[in-house]
Amino acid sequence: MTMKFIKRIPTADEIMEMIPVPSHIKDIKEKRDGEIRNILENKDERFLLIIGPCSADNEDSVCEYIGRLAQVQEKVKDKVLIIPRIYTNKPRTNGVGYKGMAHQPDPRKKPNLCEGIKAIRKMHLRAISESYMPAADEMLYPENYIYLSDVLGYVAIGARSVENQQHRLTVSGVEAPVGMKNPTSGDRSVMFNSIIAAQQSHSFAFAGWEVETTGNPLTHAILRGAVDCTGRNIPNYHYEDLILVAEDYEKLGLLNPAIIVDTNHSNSMKCFSEQPRIAKEVLMSRKYDILLNKMIKGLMIESYMVEGKQGVGENIYGKSITDACLGWDGTEKLIYDIAESI
Repeated sequence: MTMKFIKRIPTADEIMEMIPVPSHIKDIKEKRDGEIRNILENKDERFLLIIGPCSADNEDSVCEYIGRLAQVQEKVKDKVLIIPRIYTNKPRTNGVGYKGMAHQPDPRKKPNLCEGIKAIRKMHLRAISESYMPAADEMLYPENYIYLSDVLGYVAIGARSVENQQHRLTVSGVEAPVGMKNPTSGDRSVMFNSIIAAQQSHSFAFAGWEVETTGNPLTHAILRGAVDCTGRNIPNYHYEDLILVAEDYEKLGLLNPAIIVDTNHSNSMKCFSEQPRIAKEVLMSRKYDILLNKMIKGLMIESYMVEGKQGVGENIYGKSITDACLGWDGTEKLIYDIAESI
């Protein structure tokens, strides 16, 4: 029933001074940030693809995977803009299991948050240096964002965090685009209330400071399916679901209305191999309806080098230790199929 204070975690300023962003990386990120922003503001017709491992557990395999993505990006750059997933904080429904590299830089060893924060920053910087693609990460803990604020290209708020007030207020001060997932219940009003809150300015306590934000106009919706009271997965990527969300957007009059569809989680019934089929259905709905064509800006896909998942300690290079992912062959084909369908 007590809290043991182990060690002081360095501040964001201390970490950034210790692991700075090289000047050429700043230029790369600024250019890419502008491209992502233009897509969400309807100034660029390209399609966003937020794709990568369920959790980033190994720097070498993650960066090798993103290097492969970079080669494919060059071939589809006129149609698709790829944002690699480097998810360094992993939510656990019941609190059990691997919580991500921010907690455990080595999944086989005990948690070490100080080293974890350094490790995730180094990994994000290495990925940008090698691929020229700023990555997406999940804001599981609002204060962790400040350690990566100058390297992230995209931020996601998960289904279990989207109703939390501190997440909503923090997003209002984030410079990167932020996707708000629908909660596990599937309640669209929760997701939209989060977007409304995040697009407004706020004053609140953050990281030991009183802060004031200006609002984030690039906050938008991510549909990831739902779970009912019996544990049954309920998809929300079908045409009828997408139309309801688009119509809600129109009624609310929010800034930069955008929908990203998560093809895994409850949309795939947790069957990773269904992701290509779901992606194709979403693209077909997008082609069929003018409103959806305007609002559906991209897809979120879980993919790694080796398909499926493994247990911690099995040591299969490039295979997820959390949710199962598409393998590389299926991933590459899917990206080309998406580009041809845009």
